[in-house]
Amino acid sequence: MTTLHIEHAVTDFATWKQAFDRFAGLRATAGVRRHVISRPVDDAAYVVIDLEFDDRRAAASFLDILRTRIWATPDSSPALVGAPLTRVLERDEAHPG
Repeated sequence: MTTLHIEHAVTDFATWKQAFDRFAGLRATAGVRRHVISRPVDDAAYVVIDLEFDDRRAAASFLDILRTRIWATPDSSPALVGAPLTRVLERDEAHPG
């Protein structure tokens, strides 16, 4: 399992979330198996997203799509503040509970 981990500030979470939801089909086509959206308890204007993929190549490919097609266009990424921080992570271990 590979995770594309993304962090960035937003001006308005509801606006950002509407834009995120518009790309559900693109995420599915790109191989996103699951996503988790979190926000720090002390900063409602910051978003942390984990997108899970089957492999590293799919995660890297989707990151390229985000950088060139989504984040590069203000209409596609309203409420985004600055450049997102990203990392492609590979799971070493997972434990239930």
